[in-house]
Amino acid sequence: MTPKFSGGKNIAMKVPPHQYDATVGFYRDLLGLEQIAGPAGDSVGFKFGSNNLWIDKVPTMSQAELWLEIVTDDTAAAARVLSDSGVIRCDEIEDLGETFDGYWVTSPSSVIHLVNARDGSWD
Repeated sequence: MTPKFSGGKNIAMKVPPHQYDATVGFYRDLLGLEQIAGPAGDSVGFKFGSNNLWIDKVPTMSQAELWLEIVTDDTAAAARVLSDSGVIRCDEIEDLGETFDGYWVTSPSSVIHLVNARDGSWD
């Protein structure tokens, strides 16, 4: 079976500590985006059109990165298709927990993607 892929609704912006407060203020105070509840810790979420924008404070980063979500109907089949196409898994970048049905990959341009079994896993 060939898995189906689609863009997920979650976008993660990984931000170093020295840019975090100003970045959150930009989306919350200047743009006035609606803040949404999310995972505990140093993460703030905002409604971003039909998507969710998560801003995560990451002490080990020196510059901001955008991470995207891909949704699939079969994560195991998707892993095989991606691997066979030379796409590299990079699960070590962030722990998703033992029960999460998904994993991390990187695109050829080094954009991180969460491959996830269900859309909107944090809303």
